[in-house]
Amino acid sequence: MESPRPARDRRYDELEALNRIAAVMADAPNPAGAVMPALKLLESHLNMRHITLALLDSGAGQVSIDLAADLTSEQIVRGRYRLGEGVTGKVAATGRPAVIPSIADCPDFLARTTQGCRRGDSSFVCVPVIIGKEILGTISMHGAIRPENELWECARLLGTVAAMLAQAIRLRREARESHAALADENERLRGRLKNRVAPRNIIGKSREMRIVFDQIAQAASSRSTVLVNGETGTGKELVAEALHYNGDRADKPFVKVNCAALPESLIESELFGHEKGAFTGAVARRQGRFEQADGGTIFLDEIGDISQLMQVKLLRVLQEREFERVGGRETIKIDVRVIAATHRDLFAMAREGRFRSDLFYRINVFPIYLLPLRRRQSDIPLLAEFFLDKYARNAGKRIVSISPEVMDILSRHAWPGNVRELENCIEHAVILANGSSIGVEHLPASLRFPADEPGARMDFKSQVESFERGLIAEALRATRGNLSQAAGLLGTTPRIIAYRSRQLGLDPVAFSTA
Repeated sequence: MESPRPARDRRYDELEALNRIAAVMADAPNPAGAVMPALKLLESHLNMRHITLALLDSGAGQVSIDLAADLTSEQIVRGRYRLGEGVTGKVAATGRPAVIPSIADCPDFLARTTQGCRRGDSSFVCVPVIIGKEILGTISMHGAIRPENELWECARLLGTVAAMLAQAIRLRREARESHAALADENERLRGRLKNRVAPRNIIGKSREMRIVFDQIAQAASSRSTVLVNGETGTGKELVAEALHYNGDRADKPFVKVNCAALPESLIESELFGHEKGAFTGAVARRQGRFEQADGGTIFLDEIGDISQLMQVKLLRVLQEREFERVGGRETIKIDVRVIAATHRDLFAMAREGRFRSDLFYRINVFPIYLLPLRRRQSDIPLLAEFFLDKYARNAGKRIVSISPEVMDILSRHAWPGNVRELENCIEHAVILANGSSIGVEHLPASLRFPADEPGARMDFKSQVESFERGLIAEALRATRGNLSQAAGLLGTTPRIIAYRSRQLGLDPVAFSTA
């Protein structure tokens, strides 16, 4: 067995190790980057392993690993300790070093980062990193079993190196805190932005709607033309409003034009205005919608319905930002942001020659596509609750919930009319409801008796049974399945309620925990 080196030799070796560590610190391009190379040198000199730097977050009251040699990312994640928890947590809390000759004999050693080691073959040394009276964190390392006095010598040298590295470690901690603060601020700003571009009249939490909200955020302050695609009733106009009111033109005009609703003979005058006497009935000069929107936004809904002639004139406005009124010669310059919308496949129409391809590419600068409601079913409960609150308040009714049976029907319905159809359905139900909840009997017949279901009927018997099922279900829910109390609410006997429940497929027990 090799005899211990004389103290003089150990001191000489320590000075040499400290000189090498100082040289590494001096040569490092930045102080914080010298920490791990210096610790690796010390680890080699002391014949230890798993040397680790943990930083203290006093606000969170915990210390967590920042740098570690020979530890996996999973072990590093596990290396978090509350102040006073485990050996590392106690060193961080007290500012006093700790020496553990055998971690197997130490109940305070939590072994969160040493699952790959045999507990009985390792010693442990942990020292605080301190500047003045401020504890920055800890440095620790593992080694083979050795006498406690030797471990204290290791702790003394480790403490010296910790003091040498303290300023660099402080810089590391400040950088880490700054990075965390920046990440928190970015997350906060993203949250504010999402709230800002997801106004109260656009409801949705599905992945598809989050994509739409992100697209609104990206395009809101741009001058680029936006084309909103989607089936009728998906909320294209609401997206246009969000784009306008969340952009830098929010205090300027927002002018809406439904191209499909305007006759061919009037659409040019409606868009560009006319001079007095331009045609029969033009008794005075009139501004068109583009003039009215100057400085703001014009929303051209159902742009796919305009004629080829109007497509040519609209293309010029989009390219040149100028036009003449009907019957006039004066060229009018405008600064207008254009948002268009359609339920048609304009790309296919352009390919078939039914829509000008040059106009299509002019308006399709930034497309936003709204999926039909049947493709984003997770939004249905949220939308239903929103419309319930809206129409219940309008009607002065205290309707606070939608029954599970109704929500199941809503979730399974195909919604060919999309959000608009759902809104009408809830408004219909609110008109019929007199209690505190929407039941099946309050739904429109199109939902209670869907035509696409096999054997679906809208005869008198079916409607009566549906109404009766809703009444009994509501009574059972209100009484948590108590047949006697439910019968009292409905003015009948428990025997009749039990009999009709069986016939209608209702299980009173299922309502006992409702």
